[in-house]
Amino acid sequence: MYQTPRSVLITGCSTGIGEVAARLMRGRNWRVFPTARKQADVDRLKEQGFEAFLLDYEDPATIKVALDAILKLTDGKLDGLFNNGAYAIPGALEDMPVEGLQTLFQANFFGWHDLTRQVVPVMRAQGSGRIVQCSSILGFIAMKYRGAYTASKFALEGYSDTLRQELSGTGIHVSLIEPGPIETRFTANALANFDRWIGPEGLIASPHRKSYEKRRKRMEQGEPGFFKLPAEAVVKPLIQALEAKKPKPRYYVTIPTTVLGVAKRFLSTRALDRFLGKAADAEE
Repeated sequence: MYQTPRSVLITGCSTGIGEVAARLMRGRNWRVFPTARKQADVDRLKEQGFEAFLLDYEDPATIKVALDAILKLTDGKLDGLFNNGAYAIPGALEDMPVEGLQTLFQANFFGWHDLTRQVVPVMRAQGSGRIVQCSSILGFIAMKYRGAYTASKFALEGYSDTLRQELSGTGIHVSLIEPGPIETRFTANALANFDRWIGPEGLIASPHRKSYEKRRKRMEQGEPGFFKLPAEAVVKPLIQALEAKKPKPRYYVTIPTTVLGVAKRFLSTRALDRFLGKAADAEE
C-alpha cells in the first residue's frame, strides 16, 4: 500500500500540461515535485508553495541534481514519474538540419531516458512505482511537416512498450498518454523553432516554400480550436495511470486521437496516407 501523501516528480511544469498536472495532483494529496528548465519558472513555482527544482532534459547534470535532491526529501522513495515537456520543429524532413534533430531528440527522448533510467532502480527497491509518459497522437500516426516531432514520439512509444515488458512483475507500471490538440504554447514554441532551425534562408530555398508560407501564416494567427481541449483533459488519465490498481498501457485524449487510433487499425497504409495527406493539405 502507498503511504500518504504519495510522491510524484513532474517535468515540464513551466506552463501547460505540466503546470496544470502539478496543481491538480497536489490537490489530490500527492507530494508533488514539479520541475522546469528555467530558473525563473522554478522560482515562480516555489512562490506557489511547490517543492520545485531545475531540470532540463538537454542538461544531464540538472537531471541528476534534481532527482538526488528530491530523493533526499522522500527518504529515497518515489511513487510516480510523469515525463512531460517536449517541442516540435515543423518542417519537411529534407529541410531539417541534423543538429536540429539531435537537439530535439535530446529534449524529447534521450533526456527522458536519462531520468527514467535513474528512477527505475528507486522503484525496483521499493517494489512499486508508476512511470507515465506524455506521448502524442503523433506517437502512432505520421503527418507531413511534423516529421521531427513524430519521430521522437514514435521512439518514445517503442521505448515505453519495451520498458513495460521488461518491468513486468516488478510492481512498476508504465503508461502512455496520447493527447491530440491541447490548449498550450506548443504552436508558438514550434514557430520559434522553425525560425531557429530552418529560418528565412531555408524558407526561400525549400521546394516546400509555398506550404511553409501558408502554414506559417496560420500558426501566427493561432491554431483553430476544433477538437482542442484544455490541459486538464490530460490530467484525468494521468490520475488514473498513477492511482488505478491496474493502469492501462495507453490513454487516448481528444476525439482526433480516438478516431485516428481506430483508422490506423482498419485502414491500409496507403489509405491512411491519403486520409492524413488530405487532412494536412486542408490546414493550408
